[in-house]
Amino acid sequence: MRPEPAPIDPFDLRARRVHEAEGRGRRAFALFQAVRHPGPLVWIAPAYIPELPMLRGLPRGVGERLHLFRPSGETDLLWCVEEALRAAPVGLVIAEPEKPLSLTAGRRLQLAAEAGCTTGLMLIREDAGSNATETRWNCEPQLSPSPDSTLHRWSLSKNKKGTLESWTLNWNGTSAAVHMVSEARQRHEPADTAP
Repeated sequence: MRPEPAPIDPFDLRARRVHEAEGRGRRAFALFQAVRHPGPLVWIAPAYIPELPMLRGLPRGVGERLHLFRPSGETDLLWCVEEALRAAPVGLVIAEPEKPLSLTAGRRLQLAAEAGCTTGLMLIREDAGSNATETRWNCEPQLSPSPDSTLHRWSLSKNKKGTLESWTLNWNGTSAAVHMVSEARQRHEPADTAP
C-alpha cells in the first residue's frame, strides 16, 4: 500500500472521512470549510440550541446551498448525520453533538462517509471526540491589533495521516482565502548593510 501524498493545503479535509473541530472558533472553522466544499451543505444542530448560522451573516454562496436540520435529541442527531453522510450529492455535513461520541458511533459515521463519498465535520465540546475521527482541530480566536482583522489559531491535535501542527491565520469570512501570519521574528529581515 502506497502512502498518500501530503496535501499541499494544510486545511483540506480528507474526503470520505469524518473530522472534528473543538474550541471557541469551531463554527468559524466550519464556515471556512463550507466555503471550500462544493455542492449541498447540511448543518445539523439540536433543536434546543438557540444559536444558529444566520443566513445573512454567512459567506457568499453558502446560504443558497445550506440545509439546516434541528433534531430533537442526540439519537436523532446521530441518525440525521449518518443519513446525510450517506447521501452522495452532499458536499459537507456539519453537526453539533452535545454528548461525547463513542467509538461505535464514530465508526458508524466513518462508514457512512465512505459509503456516500461525503466529508463530515463534527463540532464537538472539549475532549468529547471519537477515536475513530480522521483529524481533530482545536480552533481558537486570537486577539488582533487591527479592528478589521480576525485572527484564528487552528491546531491539529489528532491526525491519522500526518503530523500535528498549528497555524495562526487571518480569515475575513468572505472567501476561501486565508493569509498565514508569521510567528514573531520569523519574517524575512533585510540584511544588515553596514558600510
